[in-house]
Amino acid sequence: MDNSRLALAVSFSPDSQGRLPSPLRTARFSYTYIFGDGDRRERSLSPMFAVSSLISSHPTAAVALFAGALFLGMWKRRDRSTLPLLPPGPKKFPLVGHLFVMPSGRQWETYTVWSKELGSDVIHLDLPGTSIVVLSSMEAAKELFEKRSSLYSDRPNLPMLVDLMGWGFSVAFMKYGERWRAHRKLLHDGFNTSAAKQFHTQERAAAHAVLRRILRDPHSSCGDVVEHFRHMAGALVMDITYGIDVREDEDPYIRVAEEAMYGMSVASIPGAFLVDSVPILRYVPDWVPGAGFKRKAKEWKKFASDLVEVPFKETQRNMNLGKARPSFTFTNLRRLELEDNTETDKTKREAAIRAAGANMYAAGSDTTVASLGTFVLGMLLNPEVQQKAQAELDAVLGPGQLPDFVDEDSLPYVSAIVKETLRWRPAVPIGVPHYIIVPANSVIIGNTWAILHDETMYPDPDMFDPERFLLDGKLNEEIRHPGAAFGFGRRICPGRHVASSALWITIASVLSTYNIGKATNEDGEVIEPTYEYFLGLISSPLPFKCSFTPRSAQAVKLIRSTTQ
Repeated sequence: MDNSRLALAVSFSPDSQGRLPSPLRTARFSYTYIFGDGDRRERSLSPMFAVSSLISSHPTAAVALFAGALFLGMWKRRDRSTLPLLPPGPKKFPLVGHLFVMPSGRQWETYTVWSKELGSDVIHLDLPGTSIVVLSSMEAAKELFEKRSSLYSDRPNLPMLVDLMGWGFSVAFMKYGERWRAHRKLLHDGFNTSAAKQFHTQERAAAHAVLRRILRDPHSSCGDVVEHFRHMAGALVMDITYGIDVREDEDPYIRVAEEAMYGMSVASIPGAFLVDSVPILRYVPDWVPGAGFKRKAKEWKKFASDLVEVPFKETQRNMNLGKARPSFTFTNLRRLELEDNTETDKTKREAAIRAAGANMYAAGSDTTVASLGTFVLGMLLNPEVQQKAQAELDAVLGPGQLPDFVDEDSLPYVSAIVKETLRWRPAVPIGVPHYIIVPANSVIIGNTWAILHDETMYPDPDMFDPERFLLDGKLNEEIRHPGAAFGFGRRICPGRHVASSALWITIASVLSTYNIGKATNEDGEVIEPTYEYFLGLISSPLPFKCSFTPRSAQAVKLIRSTTQ
């Protein structure tokens, strides 16, 4: 009989102030294999190698290792009793805190309910190894993300997204520091309020193109139209960012962006993957039962890599052939060629340009599509809103004319619809977590949904009501702009000006030429649309039925007259 056995130990030391360090980053793991004859073999491992080494030879030991790490994460929580008074939170359980009451979906709505029940716009959630602070008012968000932005602009470690999926290029997930500032500056210079106006020509052309695509598809359902919106948004971003034309159907660039953004949207929700709470799990071999997240990360990483590299290299190739069109990437690469930089600086700058382009390529298209889908739902629920907008468009434009950016000030009702679309169902209902130092291993989240559904600012917030932004037929500047839909402080979306203008011209163009209505079945019965949303960082409507019908023969003629 073999009496060999395995002993596992986890050791750690308190820091200079007597506090326990994070066991998932600094603990030392050791195991001793004791043979039947009494011979002992010992090995000490850092977390980086512990799991992968042990699982390959001793799966049972690996399970014990994980349990030990999780226990230490819980043990650390004992120190929190000495911290200053934390914001209120729902009832929690010993050791595991709020683990068993955390919502599995639509977290923003649950956080909003808790905030109301607790009578606090700041709430605290305690999880093993992680502490979450949720801000549910604009006042709280401004206080921390704007007035104290130097303290609250960092990002937590994101093992799934950054380490495993390769999203370290994204300014949304990048740690706060010099690298982030350099990348952010590139995006700000290229897409600030003034610079964004240079893209009006492309935005107008993209809006006209989607009108033609809908017209060519006489049996368009809403699912088809959303795909047309996706093509439009992807084509616009590819043109602005890289000067690249996309295919009319099944474009590979649009597909890459769609797949990459899907993975990112799923993985960026707090608690979606255990590896974000127990980072050592990122070293688990792919073949281990329960390591499906590693295999999924590898699949998604390919799309993230293509997102960064493929269109950038195509722009470089076009530049070398002398046929590149002006674009964000072209302009910055040409400027780099003319600058006197060391090779090291040139490499860093080129990497920043490559990453900045990928940021626009990824986020710019997906959030626009989500907002346009929400706009359509708003029209289906409120046909009177559509009629008022069309009356305004007809009065201002007259027959034979499509809306343009010069008409924006004369179309306040249409502008109010755009604002209400951003507010009613924000494309990003809960912000990307910010990292904070106290409590240890904590993140702070802006609850965009709660802020944009604040009843004191927006009465009857669940109603789609553009008139909340109007007073005496003009935009009411006293009503807070739903800019929270684009984020807060130094982490606000750098492409928001381009996104807003693209949204405005598309909505105005669609309303001026099409009637949006509910679909009917073969028996002529009305099909009520579903109002369900994809639950991820970017929240977009799930497929639903509707119809797009040209408003008149004049509208058809007008659509066909746009440049092909």
